[in-house]
Formats: sequence, C-alpha cells, structure tokens
Amino acid sequence: MTTKRVAAIDCGTNSIRLLIADLTSTPAHSERIVGSSGGPQQSPLADVTRQMRIVRLGEGVDRTGRLAAAALDRTMTALREYANLIDDAQPEAVRMVATSATRDAANAQEFTDRVVEILGVAPEVISGDEEAMLSFTGATRELAGTPLATACLPPYLVTDIGGGSTEFVLGGADASQVPHGQVPRGQIPRGQIQGRSVNIGCVRLTERHLHGDPPLAAEVAATVADIDAALDQVAVAVPVARARTLVGLAGSVTTVAAIALGQTEYDSARIHHSRISAAQVHGIADDLLAMTRAERAAIPVMHPGRIDVIGAGALILDRIVTRFGFAEVLVSEHDILDGIAWSLLP
Repeated sequence: MTTKRVAAIDCGTNSIRLLIADLTSTPAHSERIVGSSGGPQQSPLADVTRQMRIVRLGEGVDRTGRLAAAALDRTMTALREYANLIDDAQPEAVRMVATSATRDAANAQEFTDRVVEILGVAPEVISGDEEAMLSFTGATRELAGTPLATACLPPYLVTDIGGGSTEFVLGGADASQVPHGQVPRGQIPRGQIQGRSVNIGCVRLTERHLHGDPPLAAEVAATVADIDAALDQVAVAVPVARARTLVGLAGSVTTVAAIALGQTEYDSARIHHSRISAAQVHGIADDLLAMTRAERAAIPVMHPGRIDVIGAGALILDRIVTRFGFAEVLVSEHDILDGIAWSLLP
C-alpha cells in the first residue's frame, strides 16, 4: 500500500478551490482496496486541507468575451494564498484546471501567464467533456462499499452546476475507474460513460437574465427557457432515462441542501450524501427567486459570494429534477476537485 500527497486546484467561473490530499492505493490494484467487511472499497482520499474563495473570475465573460482585470486580480490574490499552502505541504504533484470562463475568454493567455508566475505550474484549460469526467470520478469513486450503494443505485447521472456551465455524466458503478487513476485528456471514454457540458451556469444566467430585486416573472421565464433548451441538448446526447440516481455537485446544490436540512451553520459533513426530495428543491428554488437580495443574504448558510447567483443555481437544479423525473437528488461535497486529485495517482 502506497500513499501520495497531491494538490489539486479547480478554477471555475465563480470560485477557485484547493484540495491538498493524501491518496492511498495498493500496488496491484491502484483503483481499490479491500474494506474491513471483505468487500471492495474505494481507495481512501484523506484531506490535508480544502479551501474555497469566491473570486467571480467569469464576471462579464458572457457579455464581453474577456476576463476582466479586476476578476483576474481577485483570482491571483487567492492563488497566492494557495501557493503558500502548497509550499508548506510539499505535495509530490500539483494539477490546476480551469473551466468554463477561461474556455470562453479571448485573453485566456494572460490568465495562464499569471498563474505560471505565481504557481510555477501551467493551468490546463480543459474541455467540457473532461470537466464532466473529472466531476464524475470525484463524485462516484467513493460510493462503492458504502451503505448508500444499496440505496442509491447506478447508473448515476452526475450533474455539476457551475458558474458558467453545467456538466452531465451518466455512468455505472465502475465508470469512474480509469486505468492507473488517469483521466483521459479531452474526451469521455466511449462505452464507459456518456456526458455533455452545456453553457448554463448560475453566474452566466444571472448576468444574462435575473436583474430584478427580486427577479421579475419575465426574467425567470427567460431563464427557464435557456435552461430547458440546454436540457434538450443533454437529452439528445445522454440516455438520461437509464439513470437510477441523480448526484448533484457544487455550491448551488450544497446550498440548497443546507437550506433543506434547516442548518443554521453550514455543516459539510451532514450535507455530504444527504438526499433532498424533488419537492424540497422546487420549493426552495421558488422561495429564493421570490426573495430580495437582502432576504437571501439573511439565510444563515448563504455564502456571501452566492447571494446574487443562488436563485439561478437552484432553478437549474429544479429544472433538471423536473425534466428528467427524479424523485430526489443525492448531494455530494466531493466533485471535480476530488477528480483532479485522483487523476494524479500514479
């Protein structure tokens, strides 16, 4: 059995996150170890630290096609903090990926140059397909061998609601097991999982439509139309009807879960692998879209960086649950960040 310390950075449209973790694997079977019950169990990922900063890198990208100077500065300030933590932890490998906002920006090279100057590692501006694969790996790799494995059955439809895009991946119990822990660059392996990335995200849709305080009915209707058009694309590309469990990732989903659970303080351990009903999702989305900004800010579990965009994020989740007929969503705190970490396992 070997252990490797790695550092993973996920730079999205709304947030930049760091995971430093120790990954353990057996020499013969890097994907699995045997649990105490004798059955197969996923190799453990032990957090050294998890950090998240809301930097809104994608602010204005949908309108201008460029990363704003202020947004770049905010992101680099957070990245300097992460670089110091990485230096202290001394991981064996570091990987940083950038997703929707950077894919769409004409000045992505400026972003890359500044990252290399601070971190010493070039960010990988990954495709929507690879983003989906990493999210699927992070969300499902640990499910086998847990009590949830009998209650929340594969195939899994994993949906990662980001700031600029939302990823959908359908796969079975073993679909996250890629040889030697490596995620194929730029594509989803055919015959293993199927996925689609679409350009609906909480930041993009808020900037495009939701300007009222609270949003007007016509603004909400325009947002729904964009979401439903994107879900039409997903339905063509992914056989969603085969899915037995919907797994929801990222801050919009976990915030909805925290509200549904009645938390007065954000408790990630309780949120992780909670099951939120479709009725709860629908009610919370309606409530958030009817609130003023001040009312959303007063919700105890609301992160300041999500106050403006949570309505759109909750609405995306609600439309997914409704359109594809799921009775509930299984919420995961483990996502693309964990997938990036697993991709570094030799």
